[in-house]
Amino acid sequence: MDAMAFCCKKITGICRCNQHAERPDGTCEKFSCWHNVFLVSLLLLLAFFLAGFVIYDNYIEVSRWETASNYIETAIHSPKHRPTTVPMQSPVNSESKDKNGEPCPHGSGALPKGLVQGSSDLEMRSLWGNPIKEGQRKTPHNLLAIPVGIKQKDNVNKMIQKFPADNFTVMLFHYDGVIDKWSEFKWAERAIHVAAINQTKWWFAKRFLHPDIVALYNYIFIWDEDLGVNHFHANRYLAIMEEEGLEISQPALDTSHADVHYGITKLNPHTRVHRRTYNNRGAHQCLENSTAPPCTGWVEMMAPVFSRAAWQCSWGLIQVNSVRL
Repeated sequence: MDAMAFCCKKITGICRCNQHAERPDGTCEKFSCWHNVFLVSLLLLLAFFLAGFVIYDNYIEVSRWETASNYIETAIHSPKHRPTTVPMQSPVNSESKDKNGEPCPHGSGALPKGLVQGSSDLEMRSLWGNPIKEGQRKTPHNLLAIPVGIKQKDNVNKMIQKFPADNFTVMLFHYDGVIDKWSEFKWAERAIHVAAINQTKWWFAKRFLHPDIVALYNYIFIWDEDLGVNHFHANRYLAIMEEEGLEISQPALDTSHADVHYGITKLNPHTRVHRRTYNNRGAHQCLENSTAPPCTGWVEMMAPVFSRAAWQCSWGLIQVNSVRL
C-alpha cells in the first residue's frame, strides 16, 4: 500500500478501514484513529447541547404562558372573587333608535349624561391646586365688565372696590393694550384681562361675553370706566333688582354730580325704583299715555345691568360689524 493507504482498526476480528497514513510495519496508527473519533464525538455532543438548550428555552416560555394562564383562570374562578365576564361589543346601540325605530349603529347614540357641558365660566383655575377643593369653593354669582384705559385707573379702582370680591368676578377690557401697569392693585391678580387696541365696550362684549360663557352669573354689569360710585352699594342694588324683578336696569344718576341727558335716568328721591318719567314741556313730552322711550322702557348704555335671561336676548342684538348695541 502507498503512503495514503487505508489504516485498518480491528474490531471483533474485522478490519474497518479509515483513510490515514500506514505504519511501515503495516499496522494502523491508533492515535490517529482515536483522534478522529474524539473530534466526531465532540461535535455530536456540541450539537446535542445546542439542541437541548433551544428546547429548554422554548419549554420555559411555554411554561410561563401556561402559569400566567392558570393564574388568571384561578383568579377569575376563585371562590374569593366573583366570576367576571366581559360581554362582546354589539355592532349596534340597543338603547338608541333612529326616527324609524331602527337601532342606531354602535357609537352613534347619545353620549353619557353629564359628559357634555354646554356652558362655561370666567373663573380661573390653579395649575397646581386641588381640583376637588377648587370645585367646592364659593364661586361669584355676578360679573362686572368694564372697558378701561390706564388714564382712568384711579377711578376704576374706586369702582371695583364697591363690588365685593366674594360675589363679583371682574373682567377688564383694555382698549389701550396696557395691562402690566394695573398690577399695583391687589384685585388685579384675580381680574380677567382682555386687550385689543382701540375697540369699544360692545365689540368686547360680543366676542368675550357669549351667553354660554357667562351663564354662571345671575347679573352682568357692563359699565363705563368714568362713573362716580360714591353712593353706590352693589349688594343693595342686587337685592332691589331681585325684589322688583328687573331684567335690564341702571342706577339712577345724581343730578348734582352728573349731567343727565334723559329724564328717566334722573334720581327720584321719593322711590327706590321708577320705570317711567313725566315731562310736559319741550319737544319730547312724556305724558301718562307715552309708551315709547325715553319716557318708559329706557336704559342708558353707559351703566346697564342685565339679568342672565336678558343678556341672552340682548347679546344677539349686538351686531358683529357694529361698535354699538
